[in-house]
Amino acid sequence: MHQFLDFEKPIADLEGKIEELRHLSSDGDLNIAEEVSKLEVKVERQLRTTYQRLTAWQKVQVARHPGRPHAQAAIDRLIEEFVPLAGDRSFADDLAIVGGVGRFKGRSVVVIGTEKGATTEERVRRSFGMARPEGYRKARRLMQFADRFGLPILTFVDTAGAYPGVDAEARGQAEAIARAIETCLDVRVPLVATILGEGGSGGAVALASGNRVLMLEHAIYSVISPEGCASILWRSAEHAKDAAEAMKMTAQDLEKLGVIDAIVPEPLGGAHREPEQALDALGAAIDSHLSALVGRDGGQLRAERRDKFLEIGAAE
Repeated sequence: MHQFLDFEKPIADLEGKIEELRHLSSDGDLNIAEEVSKLEVKVERQLRTTYQRLTAWQKVQVARHPGRPHAQAAIDRLIEEFVPLAGDRSFADDLAIVGGVGRFKGRSVVVIGTEKGATTEERVRRSFGMARPEGYRKARRLMQFADRFGLPILTFVDTAGAYPGVDAEARGQAEAIARAIETCLDVRVPLVATILGEGGSGGAVALASGNRVLMLEHAIYSVISPEGCASILWRSAEHAKDAAEAMKMTAQDLEKLGVIDAIVPEPLGGAHREPEQALDALGAAIDSHLSALVGRDGGQLRAERRDKFLEIGAAE
């Protein structure tokens, strides 16, 4: 059963009526196809109206929807012959970061992503996609591997932020994130990053400092969560809606600000409704941007990547 968000209640009511009518139809000879068809048109119209005018806070809810495709789903759909690589060769294997080698559209690539998990048990095992230092060191190791063998890098980001625990801080969380960002900026191969859902803080930037940064239409990307921002500025997380509006964290805002390079349209009603369709559109977008980068001089790729991020926010 599809999980509806709070603002989707009118849609939920209509789809509930459709299910009731279909159940009645299957129990007898009653032909209700015409009535179902009318309701389906209403559902589509309501979806279109609702999703064309989402507020920033509503986009936060869509970006966090549990049915939204995560990094592993993107790998399963877009990457052939995928071989996972594990561990940071120093401490442990962080399951919040997945990565390995495979083929994308026939081209050998290294893939890295933050993975939240699909079930409750898996989310706990993966720390809800919040990586520890060993996760970022694994990501860095894979980026260096890609650089050594001349393989393009694809990253898929979906995290509320880096793991905030004492153990992570004790093992050098800030240093690990900084080194991952440094490696993103230093490699001499194309790096295309995608924000799938949440792009939270340095935990996202550690994998998203690429030549091209793409965002799904209803994804979010910010230095802090709306709740965290509200707790600091208003001393209450209840002002999260106000914070979301003020932070300019939607894909549309960030494209205008030059923080990201392109927005990938989602199916009507969000990627959680049609995840395969959403991932296919993402694959086409990645292919287009990656094709423009492959074959270019490594030094030029690195210089342009560094310049790109230095220019963000520069005064006119």
